[in-house]
Amino acid sequence: MNKKNNIILCVVAVLIACVFLFPLYWIIVNSFKLDSEIFASTPTLWPKEFTLKAYQEQFGNLFITVRNSIIIALGSMVLSLILSVPAAYGLARFKVRGMKLFILVFLITQMLPASLVLTPLYLIFSKLGILNTYFAPILSTATISIPFIVLMLRPGFLSMPKELEDAAMIDGCNGFTTFLRIAIPISKPTVITATCFSFVFAWNDLAYSMTFNTKEIMRPMTSAIYTFMNQYGTQWNSIMAYGVLLILPSCFIFVTMQKHIVEGMTSGSVKG
Repeated sequence: MNKKNNIILCVVAVLIACVFLFPLYWIIVNSFKLDSEIFASTPTLWPKEFTLKAYQEQFGNLFITVRNSIIIALGSMVLSLILSVPAAYGLARFKVRGMKLFILVFLITQMLPASLVLTPLYLIFSKLGILNTYFAPILSTATISIPFIVLMLRPGFLSMPKELEDAAMIDGCNGFTTFLRIAIPISKPTVITATCFSFVFAWNDLAYSMTFNTKEIMRPMTSAIYTFMNQYGTQWNSIMAYGVLLILPSCFIFVTMQKHIVEGMTSGSVKG
């Protein structure tokens, strides 16, 4: 009976996986088709004529947009970690009045839609003169990522035994070296998880990049896709080619960092 149930569960799991993975497969396959085949009355699950036309036609644009996306994602990730890791450690270790209220404010910021801060940020960035530069999307995506990362890291630091830090202090470490040599290595899975989420969030951002970078040469991949949709039609094979490159980093991060992400998401789940 148990064996039969396991077989049924495996079949159901495979079917569910196929439902979720089919859109990804469809994007990849269509990126190698001609427009005429994409719009054919009878859809094909595999290209009749395998072509790299979409990639070849957009090679120059792809190089520029991929470069922009990498710079923005890496910049946002680094800035988010530099600010959020010490902040999470401080919120976990230092007891101050109003801490619960402060954490509640952090939670509330995660409920606010991105469109709510677009106009204020646009006015601020305009005054600073950083519109149509990498700084605007880096700062805006980091602003949204930091509260989320702080809330993710804080339980891990809370679950860390205080005795380890006390022992480091006795051995001659000060607060900063204890943070670097004890707290961060112990919370490595959570930090890796926060790093992955920060990078993927900035990589997939659309609203901020479209609002703050209007020059075509500064656009990342997410906003560059919209150039293929206009009044004269939609270049679906080019959109699919961009889509393939967009999903590659997320898939790579999940496959290679799956173990650390699972550990990081459950770290500090008992105490916090």
